[in-house]
Amino acid sequence: MQNFKFTIEYDGTNFNGWQIQEKSQRTVQGEIQKVLEKIFKKKIHVHGSGRTDRGVHALGQVAHCQIETNKSTSEILFAVNANLPPDISIVKVEAVAHSFNAQYSALSKTYRYTILNRRVRQPLSRFFMYQYPYRLDIAGMKKAGRYLRGKNDFKAFTSLESARIQEGKARRTIRTVSKLRIKKSGPMIMIEIKADGFLYKMVRNIIGALLEVGSGRMKASEMKEILEKKDRAHAGKAAPPWGLCLLKVDYPK
Repeated sequence: MQNFKFTIEYDGTNFNGWQIQEKSQRTVQGEIQKVLEKIFKKKIHVHGSGRTDRGVHALGQVAHCQIETNKSTSEILFAVNANLPPDISIVKVEAVAHSFNAQYSALSKTYRYTILNRRVRQPLSRFFMYQYPYRLDIAGMKKAGRYLRGKNDFKAFTSLESARIQEGKARRTIRTVSKLRIKKSGPMIMIEIKADGFLYKMVRNIIGALLEVGSGRMKASEMKEILEKKDRAHAGKAAPPWGLCLLKVDYPK
């Protein structure tokens, strides 16, 4: 039995997220496992580095699975891609140590959120960026973002349901954000966030709060207060999923 690491790209538009749910719902994990079962004639469980929500995309999702096979990594790559639907692609297959776990071996993840900041929509990219038609104060957003860097309790930036589950377990909502970069090029605004882990909807909630600052509805300094209050109700509305993409998952060399 060999352990394999898959690096995966997908357009999340028509998926109900990464993780298998009800049989009637289409998921990325479900599609990959269905193809592996077809090729290897047995059930194979694919373990992802983490979940992505409905509509969220990936350029560097990582998963691992154990397969008993004599096929080479290049043969597996070709066979799987030949059977996958066009909105998923396995870009790399690697044989790895049995100790490798896509989720628990990860050191950090990097997400990018893309905003189209103009009044006229861009039809060809409408599923991959969030159109925000009003003026944004980029300097204010950058200032607010600095409060989020470092080690913090991000309880205010997870969902209310998730926050209730974690009640009394503060260390479970503590994460270290090593990078939060906001870059503007013409009407395009790209926000990259790298951390040692992310809570449920954490990135989308952070983007939503940054948009509140950029629009002038919130002061940059309020970001610090939101962290201290640890209350989801103070962080504003989550940004929509289609502007979000998982860029990369980092592992020990």
